[in-house]
Amino acid sequence: MDAFLWAMVSASIWGVVPLLEKIGLMKSTPLAGLFYRCIGVVIGLVVLLCVVKPREIRSVDPRSAFLLVLSGFLASFIAQICFYNGLKLGQVSRVVPVSGSYPFISFLLGVVLLGESFSPQKMAGVFLIITGIWALRLG
Repeated sequence: MDAFLWAMVSASIWGVVPLLEKIGLMKSTPLAGLFYRCIGVVIGLVVLLCVVKPREIRSVDPRSAFLLVLSGFLASFIAQICFYNGLKLGQVSRVVPVSGSYPFISFLLGVVLLGESFSPQKMAGVFLIITGIWALRLG
């Protein structure tokens, strides 16, 4: 599979998951919901441990390991708490697109911190993201 197909599969899965989460949060608090979501992550970790080779894990340098652990904590715990609170209080059709606008922030940080290129096509994408967030905020 090429990168585009992998991205489409992940987008499809990420598109279905918030519906499951919204339904699960109907009779749950966001923190209790996060607890049960983490059980799914632990199951995934057990499966991963059966597949990944120990030398592959040990080959990661300490700085990279720290950054990956930090990203996991921020994305899978801190941001997930924020997302679940928004999902509990709001509509899936508004909360998911706004919280899913993180590519805009990644784009800006990539240009500023990593020196990535800035093109008219990327600017058009940024404009569309900002316009979409604005439209969802109004409606």
